Amino acid sequence: MDITLQKSKIVNRNSDITITGSKSESNRLLLLQALYPELKINNLSNSDDTLVMSEALRSPSHNIDVHHAGTAMRFLTAFFSTQKGREVVLTGSYRMQERPIHILVDALQQLGAAITYEKTQGYPPIKITGKEFTKYKVTLKANVSSQYISALMLIAPKLKNGLELTLKGEITSVPYINMTLSLLNQIGVETSFNENVIIIKPALQNLISKTITVESDWSSASYYYSIVALSDVGTAIKLSAYKQNSLQGDSVLAKIYKAFGVETTFNEESIILKKTSDANNNLLIKLDLSNAPDIAQTIAVTCLGLGIGCELSGLHTLKIKETDRLEALKTEIEKFGTQVTITEDALKISNITPLKENVSVNTYNDHRMAMAFAPLALKIGFKVNDATVVSKSYPNYWEDLQKIGFSLNEF
Repeated sequence: MDITLQKSKIVNRNSDITITGSKSESNRLLLLQALYPELKINNLSNSDDTLVMSEALRSPSHNIDVHHAGTAMRFLTAFFSTQKGREVVLTGSYRMQERPIHILVDALQQLGAAITYEKTQGYPPIKITGKEFTKYKVTLKANVSSQYISALMLIAPKLKNGLELTLKGEITSVPYINMTLSLLNQIGVETSFNENVIIIKPALQNLISKTITVESDWSSASYYYSIVALSDVGTAIKLSAYKQNSLQGDSVLAKIYKAFGVETTFNEESIILKKTSDANNNLLIKLDLSNAPDIAQTIAVTCLGLGIGCELSGLHTLKIKETDRLEALKTEIEKFGTQVTITEDALKISNITPLKENVSVNTYNDHRMAMAFAPLALKIGFKVNDATVVSKSYPNYWEDLQKIGFSLNEF
């Protein structure tokens, strides 16, 4: 399904939107629940990725297809490698088979895992034969996707000797590592993270029955920050349910968007985003997003809509997402008439020109491409191709935009 977004205006300037649980937290907790069935989870994400993760963990099949779900691919690789006597072939979409998995596989093999490649060396599909690990020390490059690191950490409590994980070099996406550590701590697992060494103690017995409520997804909140930033002064949107002391790295949005004139008020279980001032047109936004790369697309489009330049760095992990997000951003932003410069880990927008009309934005099977560009409809009408891709993380996105005043046609 494609969508045409008409030039829109927020009609309800005090809108109230409820966003389901964080995909990142949900998928971590689902894996922990598979290891410790007494764990109960409230407010799970309704995203495709979480549905895929849940179904894969319950499936008795020999062949498990995660489609586009990168988190599920990484977490399930680790999980099935520990399921003694179980043989699984783990595969995914065409794009998933282009996304490297060898760093995680190599680490698991250091621990004793039995994993082989079915097609191309270093890439899915992979065949996993579950077995008991006796080794517990592993070394990994620190600047890789945090999902590799978290995958190892999540299975660690069920390993006979736990895990001692040494990270070499500068660590990226630290908040996601801390999220995993915090969730492990909440269910009673003993951990430590000193300098570049993570230690997770074994917790082989069943845990005390525990219920964890997943906080709503901050990545999804980013699109509303962009919407408020691109709206008139006085516009406010309430989002539920969020915590001031969040585990999610993307909660840095509250600080970042102050530069765009958006203030965040934390209530007991919600936040209110309010446009209190217009951003300075001469502003140049400079950000290192190595700890929150998933909000780079949103910030870049916000800057485009406001006519503000930006220099975003720390984005090397975006090259191996659902698409090469840096290349995709450059291609789609330039359709609106503004030149973009990218490197292996950075993006720069300068000399923004008036937005061109009648643009058709491609989404590249990437949910964040669709959702990040949508707020531009507050400035200009345009088309979004394959708009249903939002179901990967936020299935109700287009309906929620209509609630606050966006005008769109499906075809």
